[in-house]
Amino acid sequence: MSWKKVKLGEVIKQRKDFIIIDNSVEYKRCRVQVNRKGVILRDIVKGIAINTKKQQVCKDGDFLVAEIDAKVGGYGFVGKDLEGAIVSSHYFLFEVDETKLQKRYLSWLIKTDIIQEQITSKGSTNYAAIRPSHVLNFEIPLPCISEQVEIVNQLNSINTRYYLLSKELNHQQTYLQQLRQSILQEAVQGKLSEQNPSDEDAATLLKRIKAEKQKLIKEGKLKKEKELPPITEDEIPFELPKGWVWCRLGEMVLLITKGSSPKWQGVEYVNDGLLFITSENVDSYKINLRNKKFVQWKFNEIEPRSILQKGDYLMNIVGGSIGRTAIYDLDEVANINQAVCLIRKETDLIDSEYLLYFFNSTICIDYMFDKQVDNARPNLSMGNISKFLIPLPPLAEQHRIVAKVHQLQQKLNQLESQVQQSREYAEQLLQVVLKEAFEEKGTVYEENEMVTIAAEE
Repeated sequence: MSWKKVKLGEVIKQRKDFIIIDNSVEYKRCRVQVNRKGVILRDIVKGIAINTKKQQVCKDGDFLVAEIDAKVGGYGFVGKDLEGAIVSSHYFLFEVDETKLQKRYLSWLIKTDIIQEQITSKGSTNYAAIRPSHVLNFEIPLPCISEQVEIVNQLNSINTRYYLLSKELNHQQTYLQQLRQSILQEAVQGKLSEQNPSDEDAATLLKRIKAEKQKLIKEGKLKKEKELPPITEDEIPFELPKGWVWCRLGEMVLLITKGSSPKWQGVEYVNDGLLFITSENVDSYKINLRNKKFVQWKFNEIEPRSILQKGDYLMNIVGGSIGRTAIYDLDEVANINQAVCLIRKETDLIDSEYLLYFFNSTICIDYMFDKQVDNARPNLSMGNISKFLIPLPPLAEQHRIVAKVHQLQQKLNQLESQVQQSREYAEQLLQVVLKEAFEEKGTVYEENEMVTIAAEE
């Protein structure tokens, strides 16, 4: 069985099928995803909303290539559901001659780097934008039709097993995430640790915290706050172990505040200045500085109350990221914007990580969304945050809870790492299989160990 290299122009041809858009008609528009992830529906709009009135019409099975995004894998096949969809002239449509080339064969081939490497190769062919002539000049390996069918069938079979494995790994990942939340929930309910009757009870601990706050107020180091309402029976979500106590967040922390928008204060963003933390930088448990922002230093003079100290809690209070909470653990001077809440506790009387675990638990996050004041754009007020109900254990038990959660989280981290390794290994195996499929071997190699990975985990 012989293979040959052919130019795509020998087996596909460009099709230009233009229409003039009617303002009163509704049209499906499609687009190509980058990284060879296929063609999808972009939107459905009335013709009056389409600026360029001359558009191309797609057919089921068209090979669609994006003029600009081809260099980042912007090409794929149009599916049945997109028959009749339109695209602009910045896309190129090609018909496949199925007497020479199976569409399914080409569909599998474009998942390899055979075409991509020809688009992004160094030198004069490193295209900023692709042209139809470039596509037609790309070379592909081409066996006879019967071999193409055999390769496609074998790859489809392997892909089915790869899909089932991916589904199983996703299930395992979801289960581990649920288990992680379950651990937190049991931790803050007192079900994860043993109670010790010799511990100082939480009611006494809370009195010590309040006494420390009063001392700071008298010394002028802390502003007196509005008295919080007593906790009613209807508010209590679950029963606490003996020695624990329900309290409001405002009772046990020194400061709850938020930042401000530089725009409101006449402060400009700069390339190097005061580190400025936004909700984008606050992940669950950690500060994410992949995208650093800086403002002029005078922001600290305008908003001194929200200058961060090491050990402060930062909580997102606006939009879909409500509840993500981390501890500011940097030595760098910084401030925050209006979408981030700063919570500062007394240093020694509350275990920092216990409270962090509670903030990131589903119990607390569900409570936050229940108390949001604006459903159109979810947000939390400082008043609502200060009223949060906190299950407060004795200090010694807080330490035991944190130690136990650490221990269990480490085991979960190991399991998640194994799942991720299996996922990467399966992807590597699939790429090896694809590479072998389009070499002149006449058959695809066996499915290797891909199908057994999930069973071994």
